[in-house]
This record gives sequence, C-alpha cells and structure tokens, in this order.
Amino acid sequence: MARVDVIRVKGGARLAGDVMVGGAKNSALKLMAVALLAEGRSVVANVPRITDIAIMAEVLRRLGCDVTLDGTEAVIDVPAEPGSEADYDLVRRLRASICVLGPLLARRGYVRVALPGGDMIGSRGLDMHVSGLARMGAEISGEHGFVIASAPGGLRGAKIWLDFPSVGATENILMAAVLAKGVTEIDNAAREPEIVDICEMLNAMGARIEGAGTSTLVIEGVPGPLKPVRHTTVGDRIVGGTWAYAAVMTRGDVTVQGVRPEFLDIALDKLATAGATIEPGENSFRVRTSERPRGVDIVTLPYPGFATDLLPMALGLASVAEGSSLITENIFDGRFMFVNEMVRLGADIRTDGHHAVVNGRDRLSGAPVRATDIRAGAGLVIAGLCADGVTEVGEVHHIDRGYPDFVADLARLGVEVERTDVPEPTFDF
Repeated sequence: MARVDVIRVKGGARLAGDVMVGGAKNSALKLMAVALLAEGRSVVANVPRITDIAIMAEVLRRLGCDVTLDGTEAVIDVPAEPGSEADYDLVRRLRASICVLGPLLARRGYVRVALPGGDMIGSRGLDMHVSGLARMGAEISGEHGFVIASAPGGLRGAKIWLDFPSVGATENILMAAVLAKGVTEIDNAAREPEIVDICEMLNAMGARIEGAGTSTLVIEGVPGPLKPVRHTTVGDRIVGGTWAYAAVMTRGDVTVQGVRPEFLDIALDKLATAGATIEPGENSFRVRTSERPRGVDIVTLPYPGFATDLLPMALGLASVAEGSSLITENIFDGRFMFVNEMVRLGADIRTDGHHAVVNGRDRLSGAPVRATDIRAGAGLVIAGLCADGVTEVGEVHHIDRGYPDFVADLARLGVEVERTDVPEPTFDF
C-alpha cells in the first residue's frame, strides 16, 4: 500500500528560542538562471536545501551545465553554448524555471521553454514576459505547450511598461536586456529584495543596471561576455515572516536570524499593532508577546506592501486574535483555497471575492487537514500549534518546497512535532 508523509503537531506550544533562516527560495532559483549568462563556473551561496533547488539544478543540467549542490552552495559550470530547450516534465514541477527564457534568448538567440505548472494559487499568465521580450525584437510563438522565442537579429533596448509589477516578467526582461544592444528601461518594475539580489549578481558579472529597488530599472546593454562570479543569496523574508507570525500566534518569544527586518517592515508593523514587541537587529529581529494578539486588517500588495506569501499566516493570526479582522488578497485569485482547511480547524472565516472576514477565537481545534501550496502548508501547521489536541497536515511535499528544516526548527523552538508516513487513502468505486 502506498504511503504519504504527514506532519503532526500537538497544540498548546509556545515558541521560544532562536531560528536561523537561509537564502530566499525566490532569489536563489533565479540566481541559478542568471549563471547561464556567463560561460564558466559561477557559485550561488546560501541556497536553501529544498526540492525546488534540486529541480532547478536538473533544469540547468539538461541545458548542458554541470551543477553540483554542496550543502548550501550551488556550483554551476556553464558551457560556451548552453542548450536552448527546457522540458515540460521539469518545468511543470517548477514555475520558476520559466526564468531561463530571458538569459537563454540573450545568449543563444533561440529558446523553447515549456509552459509552467507550480502552485495552484490562481492564474499567472506570461503575457508581460512575452510582450516585453517582443518589444526588444524577439519573435515569439506558442505550440504544443511550449513558448518559442527567437531573436535572429539580436535583442535591442526598448522602453517597457509593465501593467503590473510582476516579479517574473521583471526578471526575464532584465536578464535578456543585459546583453541587448542599447538601453532598456523597465517602468513599473518589481521592487522586491530578490530583484535587487539579481541586479547585484548581474552587475558583478559585468552588466550595467541602475535603479534596483525602485520602480524604474535602466539597463545599458553590454556586448559581453559577462564573467562568472560567486554570489551570496539574500535571506528569505517569507520564511522569516512565517516565524514572526508563529511567535505572536503562540504568544512566544522568537529571534529570527539571517533576514534583514526592513524587508518585512509592513508585516512586522502589523504584529506590533497586534500587540507584539519587535526588536530589529542588523540581520535579525526578535518578536515577543505574552498576550493574546489583537485583530488587525491586512491587505496584500506588491512589495513593499504586505506579501501575498504571508497571507496564510495573516489568516492564522486573525483566527486566534481578539476581535475581527478583514484580510484582503489582491495578488492571486486562488490564495483563499486553503480557507476550508482552516475552517476544519475551527477558524471562523467567511470569504467574499478577494476579502475574508475573520472572527478570532481563543483556541482552534485539532483536525486532519491538507496543504494546498507551500505557504498554506506552513500556515496550517502553525495554526495547529494554537489548537486543542493534535493536528495532522497532509500533502507536506508542498512545505518541502519552501522550508528546508521546518520540523527540526519547530522542535528546537519547543513544539511537540513529528513527521511520519501514513497509508494513502484509498477509495472503492
């Protein structure tokens, strides 16, 4: 009989202690793609030990690179002519692999990449990626589930306006523009710390990019070649934020190491409003409270707004807070998919479109639930800490994609937790 992994947590824990956060998944994956722009050996340090990194390593291997994952380092040897096709069987497992489109188009002049899969949290089309590259002279078509892009005359600089500050579109256009002829200007660009991280690696390789961290990126194309470099990935603000919200939900005292607190300004400010004490450090912060949190209203927005990836934690906080909270999701139309699982834990949540009204309860009640995506999975485990009895979270392979040592970190912070395998449910027809 097939077996599946679950995480079981016993409610009533109070998180206390230090937790170390590694490199940002959403940065490390793209930095690995950036390496494609330079022949030779690049090293991306501080990469998280998660399944997505292993998948991206295999994507690069199939493009002809020699990739070694050594602890928290990805060592990438890029050939003079990397391959130009990314297969569906890998791309469907990792949306982020679409980010090889820009660098391969810039270096090879032709690329064929499968349309991606990934989390089921709403529609995330590639229109802005495609239209931005087309403005730079790429000819783009689609067939049999692939995006095919070519630039027989080479890419040229262009002025590009993004309808929405899409992280993925900003990254693909940025990586293509560094080797284009002339100047490319991206207006309404994404401003995330992970974008700044990519720009810093590209500039170290010999690119000329200005405006990182602002809504206007100016890229002066260079004839190349770019040179391989060693680059250290920025800390994962979403994992850091997860532990911050878990500390407040459990009335605990947690010091998060490895993340700059300014990356989480709004998220931490909301915790302060809920009654927590926040003590920022240089690359760390401490979050503590002994009282039940107060309800706060939260709206997700592109960075520097409240991150959509922290929405499950915001809903968890609201579910155990005093009073009512209004949570509004503006980024992904399917982010509330996991609300039904929270309701199984006894949460009082009512959704209407992209709004959720949450009436806080003093305690939730343990129940079997299942993760629907990376952040929902982590959010459900943490909600289980505030529940009577035992909560069993299934489909935990999702959590593995974003949290390298989740169970061990919980145990170090004082949680009774185990990861085990159980028989997969079977159904008679």
